[in-house]
Amino acid sequence: MKKTLFAIALMVATIAHSQEATDTAKKFKPVAIPDNYTKQLDVVYTSGPGFQEKLDLYIPNKTSKLAPAIINIHGGGWVSGSKDQQGGFNPYFKNGFLVCNIEYRMTKEAKAPAAVEDARCALAYLKKNAKDLGIDVNRIVVMGGSAGGHLALMTGLLENDHRFDKNCADVKDMKVAAIIDKWGITDVWAWAYCCKSHSAKNWLGDKQTDEAFAKTVSPMTYLKKSSPPIFICHGDADSTVPIEESYLLHDKLKEIGIKTDLMVVPHAGHSLSGAKDQLKVMDERILVFLKELGVY
Repeated sequence: MKKTLFAIALMVATIAHSQEATDTAKKFKPVAIPDNYTKQLDVVYTSGPGFQEKLDLYIPNKTSKLAPAIINIHGGGWVSGSKDQQGGFNPYFKNGFLVCNIEYRMTKEAKAPAAVEDARCALAYLKKNAKDLGIDVNRIVVMGGSAGGHLALMTGLLENDHRFDKNCADVKDMKVAAIIDKWGITDVWAWAYCCKSHSAKNWLGDKQTDEAFAKTVSPMTYLKKSSPPIFICHGDADSTVPIEESYLLHDKLKEIGIKTDLMVVPHAGHSLSGAKDQLKVMDERILVFLKELGVY
């Protein structure tokens, strides 16, 4: 039944990225941190010819225990969005997480797989600097929404497959404790063609007709028994990224025995538009998921 619904949804969905652009264009106030936190803003974590990507760190004061960490990746169809427009980190501050909020190369700067390479390097940065930052390398979580959800999935599911790690190849252990996927893209090829997504085609660039390449940047390709636990949230009225992408991911994770939780929000659109009251519920459920894993 789900496969039938998926086929129908993929054939009729018209991607409304103006909605996502509006969401990501929303300006947030500077992140307010608790008294027991410090911040490091605009830290360069990866660079190369013509690019220099930055991240913001919100760091709990060091104690005798190492802290868990969460990497946040913004959405925007690989086209728009910024780390400076992100917020909502208070639930993680309250539970002692170091928060790492990143930017990455947009389509106009570099096509696929550049964004994946950058997200992987953000993870490598935390791994490499874990001692100085006071974090536990075995309790790093990666999280994102929409295109950020896709990048979070890619970052975690690649594990120690280093094919996209040319800019941070010195870090060998790239496993994460968990992935938080909010309404993310799981099959780039399906989203590009069945859903007529201009964002996906633009991101694929001169590889937009290369299905084999599209599969290499699709999270579904990398699912296996060693994959980390994944929390998934999606609105069932999402016309930008059809919920069927999340259904397929969730079903496959259950099939291979990976811990997963799928939160379906009735009548909610992309980024839970029309059901913003559920964002707090989602945060609470994410923390329960991470607590069960022993992340904090």
